[in-house]
Amino acid sequence: MIDLQGKSSLADIMVIASGRSARHVAAIADHIAQTVKDVTGRPVKLEGMPNADWVLLDIGDIIIHLFRPEVRSFYNLEKIWADGSAHGHA
Repeated sequence: MIDLQGKSSLADIMVIASGRSARHVAAIADHIAQTVKDVTGRPVKLEGMPNADWVLLDIGDIIIHLFRPEVRSFYNLEKIWADGSAHGHA
């Protein structure tokens, strides 16, 4: 989890997680999207399905990135956002 407050206007919190396979990533994304819809009554914006190498869930103030492990390593979002190099970019 990365706190984006003051770093980006995209969201306040970014969550980065991995699934074991594309099928696992898709199942996690579906479960989160359904749970959020059940709780808030609003649908979640989902991008990256059905390929599910990298799925983005936009829940307003929270953005969730779900990756297959090798895709997560390749993009290394934790380093980009945690070291402050993305400061000021929206």
